Amino acid sequence: MKITIVGRQMNVWDSTKEMAEKKIAKLDKYFGSEASATVTFSCKRERDTVEITIHGANTIFRAEVDDTSFQNAMDRCVEIIDRQIRKNKTRLEKRFKENEFILPDLGEELDEDPEFIVRNKEFELFPMTVEEAIMQMNLLGHQFFVFFNDETGNVCVVYARKDGTYGLINPIIYK
Repeated sequence: MKITIVGRQMNVWDSTKEMAEKKIAKLDKYFGSEASATVTFSCKRERDTVEITIHGANTIFRAEVDDTSFQNAMDRCVEIIDRQIRKNKTRLEKRFKENEFILPDLGEELDEDPEFIVRNKEFELFPMTVEEAIMQMNLLGHQFFVFFNDETGNVCVVYARKDGTYGLINPIIYK
């Protein structure tokens, strides 16, 4: 697995880089050599934050943890991703084998208006079922996910509801 280590507004020490590479290596058993991981270290309000994003087998895995030390945060991030993989093992095995649905890297652009900053994301939509979209939303840890529904042919949104269930927004286009 290709590992990229980033320090957000800080320099990452060599010992911390080695620790991150060693911890991420534990996840190699789930991914082939085509997988890539980005580990981002940052300090916020005297808390050490580690964010791990893994792109592998056409799926994105993500975890972010704040803790008192980078090592503790790194351990918890690896546990979260390991748990995500184990929880969705059956669905992920099907996706890994079929390799039919592809989620691209999400590009980000910032509008540099000093009074109002807007975050603009552009990404390609690939066909998937509602169940696959819910799984991808959960793996990313997001509250909603936009996808191209291969059953209806529409761009749809799945979202997590406060009661623990999921919702689907399926647009109807009037002409």
